[in-house]
Amino acid sequence: MPGDDGLLAVRAAEGDEDAFEVLVRRHAPGLLRLAASMLGSPSEAEDAVQDAFVSAWRRLPEFRGQSAFGTWMHRIVVNRCLNMLRSRRPVADLDSVPEPEAPDHAVSPARAAESHAAAVALGRSLSELSPEQRVCWVLRELEGQSYETIAETVGISPEAARGRVFRARRCLTEAMTAWR
Repeated sequence: MPGDDGLLAVRAAEGDEDAFEVLVRRHAPGLLRLAASMLGSPSEAEDAVQDAFVSAWRRLPEFRGQSAFGTWMHRIVVNRCLNMLRSRRPVADLDSVPEPEAPDHAVSPARAAESHAAAVALGRSLSELSPEQRVCWVLRELEGQSYETIAETVGISPEAARGRVFRARRCLTEAMTAWR
C-alpha cells in the first residue's frame, strides 16, 4: 500500500490493520537494529520491538502527527530498551569479583554448637554398640586398619571383622539419622 507514514498512521488509528502492517514492515528493520545495538541481544531486540509495536497499535489514536511516525516509534523502542536494561541484574566479570572467604567453622558459634551436639550424639551411639562392634568400628574408622589387621587384633576371621564393622556402621547411621 503506497503512501506516507502520516496517512498510514491515520488509517491505522481508525482500525486499518493493513495500513499498520505496512508501517511495521517499513520500520521494523531499523528499529530492530536500534534495539539490538542497545540491548546486545537479537532475541531481546525482537521482544522490545514487538512490545513497542503492540504499544503503538494501542496508542495510535493518541498519535497527533506532531513528529514523524518513525520518530515516534524510535522513542517507544528506546524507552522499552531502557526499561529492559534497567531491569537487568548487574553483570560483573567473574575475575573481578573476589571469591568470598570460607567461614571459619571453629569460630562460628552455631557451627561449634552443632559439632558438639553431633559429637555427643555419636559418643552416645557408640556406647550403645556391642563391645565387639565398637572395637571393630574404632579400629577400622578411626585407626584406618585393614580387616585382616582387625581380625588378627580381635582374634576373629576377616569376614567376621567386616560383618561387625558393617553392623556398627548401620547402627550408627540409623542413630545419627534419628538424631538429626
